[in-house]
Amino acid sequence: MNYFFSILLCLILSTSFYLNAKQTKPPIQHAIQFKTVDDISQYWLSEKLDGMRGYWDGKQLLSRQGNIIHSPKWFTKHWPKTVMDGELWLGRNKFQQTISCVRKITIDESCWQQVTFMVFDLPKHTSTFTNRIKEMKTLVNNNSSPYLAMIKQFKVSTIEQLETTLNNVVASKGEGLMLHLGSAYYHVGRSTSILKLKKHQDAEATVLAHIEGKGKYLGKLGSIKVELVNGITFKIGSGFSDKDRSNPPAIGSIITFKYNGKTQAGIPRFARYFRKRSDG
Repeated sequence: MNYFFSILLCLILSTSFYLNAKQTKPPIQHAIQFKTVDDISQYWLSEKLDGMRGYWDGKQLLSRQGNIIHSPKWFTKHWPKTVMDGELWLGRNKFQQTISCVRKITIDESCWQQVTFMVFDLPKHTSTFTNRIKEMKTLVNNNSSPYLAMIKQFKVSTIEQLETTLNNVVASKGEGLMLHLGSAYYHVGRSTSILKLKKHQDAEATVLAHIEGKGKYLGKLGSIKVELVNGITFKIGSGFSDKDRSNPPAIGSIITFKYNGKTQAGIPRFARYFRKRSDG
């Protein structure tokens, strides 16, 4: 009897541990695509960093899916207890290197030494974004950690200046711009007060099938059939590296693709593969 009781107790404890260890998604806000604004001077601009989003809950780093990000203890040493929303970043055009480093369960300290947590908001702060900028500056300036920084926030006066700034960022291999309405409060979920601006549009789709290539791609991936969240299906055959064609994104996985506008049927024009989604 004691033997079976011990087994049952172990099962109960292991289940309890699993449930306690399971993380919930952190309450963060998300941007919408840029649209025409009445007064651009009311918005703060920052570069859209091509890294991995991180959420510091005051004790540990979490991904946007709520999974623990395994960083070295020294990486977050001396960080404030304040909840911070930001981007784990190695630099422009280094998305894959960032993901490879950050998502390892076995910590690679050498690559983490190149990572910076770029703070762009304070989810628990109850004032406007303009005031949150002041608080972020104070937090970062009063902190001794070399791995904690703040994304530069600045303003422009005209749409022409906005376009020039975007062109300069893209020319330097940056991804685009983020626009925050200065008078806005932090809003969990999709927010119309935060806009993302790129030279191209992007979206996500689920991989339905692999289609074999022809000619030089015989025996490798030629294209993938994907499905949008609204049920529209289409094929993507460009944007793949030779490595991608030999090891394509798995069926059922979610990918990000770039495109330029849509047809009347709602199919993205000039769709090209960008990368697998980076959720942690």
